[in-house]
Amino acid sequence: MKYLAKLAMAAFSVSILATAMAEEIQPDPAAAAIAQKYMLVDTHIDAPERLLEDWEDVTQATQKGNFDYPRARKGGLNIPFMSIYTAAETEAAGTSFQLANRLIDSMEALVGRAPGEFVMVTTPSEAEQAMQKGLIGLALGMENGSPLDGKLENVAYFRHRGVSYITLTHSLSNHIADSSYDENRQWNGLSAFGKDVIAEMNRQGVMVDISHVSDQAFWQVLELSKVPVIASHSSPRQFTPGWERNMSDEMIRALAGKGGVIQINFGSSFLTAEAMAWYEQKAEAQKAFLKENGFDKQSAEAKAFEKTYRKSHPFPFATLEDLVASFQHVIELVGVDHVGIGSDFDGVGDSLPIGMKDVSQYPNLIERLLGLGYSDVEIAKIMGGNLIRVWRAAEDYARNGAAGAIAP
Repeated sequence: MKYLAKLAMAAFSVSILATAMAEEIQPDPAAAAIAQKYMLVDTHIDAPERLLEDWEDVTQATQKGNFDYPRARKGGLNIPFMSIYTAAETEAAGTSFQLANRLIDSMEALVGRAPGEFVMVTTPSEAEQAMQKGLIGLALGMENGSPLDGKLENVAYFRHRGVSYITLTHSLSNHIADSSYDENRQWNGLSAFGKDVIAEMNRQGVMVDISHVSDQAFWQVLELSKVPVIASHSSPRQFTPGWERNMSDEMIRALAGKGGVIQINFGSSFLTAEAMAWYEQKAEAQKAFLKENGFDKQSAEAKAFEKTYRKSHPFPFATLEDLVASFQHVIELVGVDHVGIGSDFDGVGDSLPIGMKDVSQYPNLIERLLGLGYSDVEIAKIMGGNLIRVWRAAEDYARNGAAGAIAP
């Protein structure tokens, strides 16, 4: 959804903070205490791209976006996976590799400037050490495998740069895999190179992320990977029927059967059919508007269209109950060991649920889970324990089980 959300981000970034303040829900003390006690991992936060386009000092409270240090501390966030996102178009432009390195550099610079607040983490052990030291550990997840640039050795290169998972593709099919968004699918799943990439990611201890891939690619990944895989920011298709970007019940069962975890996306359009339909209707209306008036998709008029459209067609924000329903659905299908948090903060624009507008509000989710009878231990698994288990499995395989998988 990022390719749609980017249009909204510029026009509505200021409104996000105002909306969050107006809708802030104070959790009970028990929920806040759990958020502070147990490790909280969010596998998808798009702060690097946000800061590249519109820099703010996230060591201080910021006026835009969903992530900064004070709000993260308030919400109990320990390990945010910073998204090293390269748009699909960068592959054809030949700029993916360079952009990925710039974004990684920016996160290292943030840590270098604020060593009392942040530290880079590349393993579960480093994540635990960061929490013990009272630091927020910045992990890295590469969203879109285009920066691999057709070179298998770049898996190791980016692992050495700190990347702990790679989302194989994004809004268009690339040289690795077909995208769930793309109608022109050239590989019927994974390319031959993509199949080699899965083995090499296993060998290097890089988690395989199946968010964004086509269903065919998902099934091929699951067959090939020697370790559990993740969906870093996806939700159940049960609530958005027919939308391939989310996961079907069959896929969730298969993911869990191999030990994997689905990290729930907080974007309203991932959580309800009503919000998904709003985007589809808006896209059709915008297309008609541009055609009628002869405007280009990149014009100022095109970018202003959504603001006008929202005034006459209010966005149907999901609720906290809608968000919790996605967690419950996965738990009912496969148990509490296979679900976690992949919010997509800073990546889904002004589409976040009421009561879950930024990283300060994770306790609101925890409060709802407590109300449904989940124990502290179960909630701790959802908060981060499940993801840490998969991350450690990838690391263990790279250390002990990958000999001979693919020659370096």
